[in-house]
Amino acid sequence: MTFNRITSIPMNKPRIVLIGLLGGGLCGTLPAPAQSANPSVPINPGSRLLVSQNKVAATALFESWKSPVPPFRVVGNVYYVGLSGVCSWLITTPDGHILIDTAFEDSVPQIGRNVEQLGFQVHDIKWILSGHAHVDHVGGHAAMKRLSGARIAASAADAHVLETGGADDFSPFPKELLAYTPVKTDRIVKDGEDVTLGGVTLTAHLTPGHTKGATTWTMAVKDGERTLNVVFFSSLGIVAPTRLLNNPDYPAIVDDYTATFKKLKELPCDIFLAPHGDQFGLVQKTQRLRQGVNPNPFIDPTGWRRLIGSTESGFLRQLESEKAGK
Repeated sequence: MTFNRITSIPMNKPRIVLIGLLGGGLCGTLPAPAQSANPSVPINPGSRLLVSQNKVAATALFESWKSPVPPFRVVGNVYYVGLSGVCSWLITTPDGHILIDTAFEDSVPQIGRNVEQLGFQVHDIKWILSGHAHVDHVGGHAAMKRLSGARIAASAADAHVLETGGADDFSPFPKELLAYTPVKTDRIVKDGEDVTLGGVTLTAHLTPGHTKGATTWTMAVKDGERTLNVVFFSSLGIVAPTRLLNNPDYPAIVDDYTATFKKLKELPCDIFLAPHGDQFGLVQKTQRLRQGVNPNPFIDPTGWRRLIGSTESGFLRQLESEKAGK
């Protein structure tokens, strides 16, 4: 596979981590050598620095995630156009393009430059999709919609949060940290519904828990003679200090997480991508892709199963701890 216009992702940034809010039990981080040597094995969340409600640390973390990195082709018509700490994905078609996640509002110009560096045009983006309605993934939806003229598709629950600019999120984090420009959703997608453009179809799978409307998207991608199942994972992190039992802000959280784990285990998956790089070994896989490793190092069904297994184990540990009164 040709490695499109990429050098390497910066590796010399400090690792500061915000537990729960931004990851799937494996919180989003800056790429750094401390990542697991095996991209299929998640990093132990317990080894991370918790800065949950420290506004200064959280703000610094957000800023550190905005460093630019070169865009590149992952597989087929799927491209990485994100930043150093948060991921965005461009899916190209003959009739325009689909963008999954827009990062922060002030990151939109950089995402636009990434799109154009690959030889595509921002005004050709026709749909904006998202994994879950947190500021680091949808904060740029309003700006990108204005810039491109694209329509936004989201689940009903996340569409509501988008329209409140993050204000009506159940997360226990300070609301000013979660706030972004409110934006109206153009199409509400239900579980199993498709968004189709230019012969390319993405299917919405409602996977609530991390947010009430979290959505995992799937698509089939041609890679030579093969057809690969690609999963754009939403996230499964439990936002510290969210409780699972007797949570008045989210009474259905345990049932939702339980159903989500079951659903994700049943999804066919050859390649899994996610909102933060350490959830799927972005740095290591990118380096191997650049080196021309064959087959495509992003093909990692074993890593997908390990990711779901590790996040479910963390969920069950917290649930048992709460039941024991700890």
